[in-house]
Amino acid sequence: MEGGRPLSDSKFKDKYKNRLKQRTEEASTVRKIVATILTTIIVVLVVGGVSGYLYVKSALEPVDADDNSQQNVEIPLGSSTSQIASILEENDIIKNDLIFRFYTKFNNETGFQAGDYQFTQSMKLGEIIETLKTGRLVKEPVFNITVPEGQSLDQVAEIYAEELDFSKKEFMDKVNDEKYIKELMSEHSALLTDEIMKEGIRYPLEGYLFPATYPFYVDDPSIDQVVTKMLRKTESVVLPYKNDLDALNLSIHDGITMASLVENEARTEENRKKIAGVFFNRLDEKMPLQTDPTVLYALGEHKDRVLYEDLEVDSPYNTYKYPDLPVGPISNFGANSMKAAANPADVPFLYFLADSDGNIYYAETLKEHNKLKKEHITGS
Repeated sequence: MEGGRPLSDSKFKDKYKNRLKQRTEEASTVRKIVATILTTIIVVLVVGGVSGYLYVKSALEPVDADDNSQQNVEIPLGSSTSQIASILEENDIIKNDLIFRFYTKFNNETGFQAGDYQFTQSMKLGEIIETLKTGRLVKEPVFNITVPEGQSLDQVAEIYAEELDFSKKEFMDKVNDEKYIKELMSEHSALLTDEIMKEGIRYPLEGYLFPATYPFYVDDPSIDQVVTKMLRKTESVVLPYKNDLDALNLSIHDGITMASLVENEARTEENRKKIAGVFFNRLDEKMPLQTDPTVLYALGEHKDRVLYEDLEVDSPYNTYKYPDLPVGPISNFGANSMKAAANPADVPFLYFLADSDGNIYYAETLKEHNKLKKEHITGS
């Protein structure tokens, strides 16, 4: 009805069509809105997923793949994984501590060790984790430097100066700085004792920087890093012999001094042990050691022959002029020389000499020694 009157069929049909059209338009609008919302959600999810993937992927990559400069990082005892992650992020070793925590959790990585570490921004996450688990750097070295046996501190300085970004003078100034030496003595007290500061010592660290091939994991290691690496190697070689040296009434310093003498007198393990035995026999007899390499060190120069006048050089390193061991080592030494110094051969000899071919002859008496000298050295 309309106004109390019934609707005609045509009007009813028109009104119905209008309502149907209106409902169709509303439904279309709703569908458009829903489609828009769904599209937006999908786009957000896709963009978010891609962004999240790229974010995580980036966080797993090195901070700077081209930066090999060293970062010293301390991981305190008892640090949790979360604390370690925060320390690494604060030191720019990783990009994101949260990703680090998730990564270690999902991969069940545990057993991280406390200590002082040397990381670089070029390290991958796996390398960092493996380093923390093993307590040693697992990154491939940037380069290696070899220090041969029998080298003086001057020669060691030259080797590093040729390869690294500091001069020989800078190295020598550093290793002879009294304040720095005392810091090293505090850090390596079992190895570096007050004896390295005795009057007459030319260089406190002479003989204490062990010969070896050293890997370096940064482009620009400092002098301190070089010295610390070498001292730790020396500790690993020398300190296990402490009880043997005690039995011989030798200090660590005396043992290293003896090893340096043996190093400069012989090349084979057998002869090193024999010569060490000769030296100990002479010490027991209160005889001067009379070893030529100590004279050359006292002179501060290399010579093919030691002359009689050279034997008079007034130096606490001159074992012709002064009895007992010299005041300190005259060079570094190899593992066999240290072994010989701590475990000398039990021999009856008091004398030895070497011919031009390096063959060594031993004697119990001066008369026998002079005879061997005539046969193999002077020829008359």
